[in-house]
Amino acid sequence: MTHSSSPLHFYAQATTTLQGSVRVPGDKSISHRAIMLGSIAHGTTHIQGFLEGEDALCTMNAFRAMGVAIDGPHQGQVQVHGVGLHGLQAPSQALDCGNSGTSMRLLAGLLAGQNFSSTLCGDASLSKRPMRRVIDPLSQMGAVIQANPADPAVGRPPLHIRPGSGLQGIHYTLPMASAQVKSSVLLAGLYAQGVTSVTEPEVTRDHTERMLRGFGVKVEQNPASHQQTAGPNGSTPHTPAAATTVRLQGGQSLRATTIDIPADISSAAFFMVAASICPEADITLRHVGINPTRTGIIDILRLMGADLTVTPTGEMGGEPVADIRVRSAALRGISIPAHLVPLAIDEFPVVFVAAANATGTTTLTGAAELRVKESDRIAVMAQGLQQCGVDAQPTLDGMVIGGLGSKPGLRYQAASIDAQGDHRIAMSFVVAAIRAQGTMHITGAETVNTSFPGFVALAQSLGFALSATAPGQA
Repeated sequence: MTHSSSPLHFYAQATTTLQGSVRVPGDKSISHRAIMLGSIAHGTTHIQGFLEGEDALCTMNAFRAMGVAIDGPHQGQVQVHGVGLHGLQAPSQALDCGNSGTSMRLLAGLLAGQNFSSTLCGDASLSKRPMRRVIDPLSQMGAVIQANPADPAVGRPPLHIRPGSGLQGIHYTLPMASAQVKSSVLLAGLYAQGVTSVTEPEVTRDHTERMLRGFGVKVEQNPASHQQTAGPNGSTPHTPAAATTVRLQGGQSLRATTIDIPADISSAAFFMVAASICPEADITLRHVGINPTRTGIIDILRLMGADLTVTPTGEMGGEPVADIRVRSAALRGISIPAHLVPLAIDEFPVVFVAAANATGTTTLTGAAELRVKESDRIAVMAQGLQQCGVDAQPTLDGMVIGGLGSKPGLRYQAASIDAQGDHRIAMSFVVAAIRAQGTMHITGAETVNTSFPGFVALAQSLGFALSATAPGQA
């Protein structure tokens, strides 16, 4: 399949009013995992709210290539006819993960336990991303994985995975908080002899553990504090940054289930910031997943003074959901608390836009992970904000941003921004355009379809002054 190969440019201008009620697409993290676990379960798993973006479709196509029958997606509906823990078949060619680091890292764990060889490859961006962080623990379990020999220390794709003499459970302590590495080791642990356990230095998203339980797998967790759902009035419980250990016994079989995937809080984050910085805004984001390991964006924006009302509406497949109402607010600069950093790691590009529109200075530290995402998000966001006239100083593991919030009217100059093929960078500068003078021209926007198909139409429906064209049509 092709991966957003046709160039796409965004043109965005200032707007003074955002109004409406929308449901953003389904959660990407949960969509990936629903396909993976449904494929190795017994029986047919029914999925609603599946994100029909390119990243999740790469995961779906990988399992089709390994003999899993999958119906859909049709308007978010998917049926996965599981083949059981040991029912996958050898693919006839390399499994293409496109732009999706989640697909590659989680699949590496799952494929490490198979009795056939496989190769995981990706697009130019994914081929630069570090995979040593999953290769090392999987190798300790007995996996045989070879990365690109040109850069062995980093372990870049493609990954060649061969059957070894069987996986053994290990206890692994993550050197840095990473839900993808944790999930990769746990998925390998399903195929390992004995118990596999992972200790993380700080709490990360726990979709894999929740969904494994939904498929009937016994997963133990200590301490279990961040399994709680939202508190009164939709408040999100603050989790201490204490180490958490997750463990499971190998060889457990999975039973098919029904999954209703909530709207993706990472996608909703763009509209939370947009409504906060727009002079007259009142929008509601419906059916958003508020898993406590993902709500760092809500906590950070509230600390900055955002007007967010979170109304819990129930649970879907073990995941708490809520409607989130956002109104205009005067934001203030903050030092972002360390314990919130891993709970908002994907949302920082748009948090930087909020900081640019705040009064005072915002400081982020402890987010070195941002340098190895689809782009170096610290460098690319700092450069783009500087082009707009914002005082944005990148650091090794974060950024210091001097906000322009006390300035009335339009706060900075629009610029021509190269999103470097990073979907979150492209959408963040669409949000930044709300308070910019002139037209924000964003190139490299084609990858927005990896996480947020329909972004332009949905943004326009709320009142964004946004258009998208292929070069030559502008």
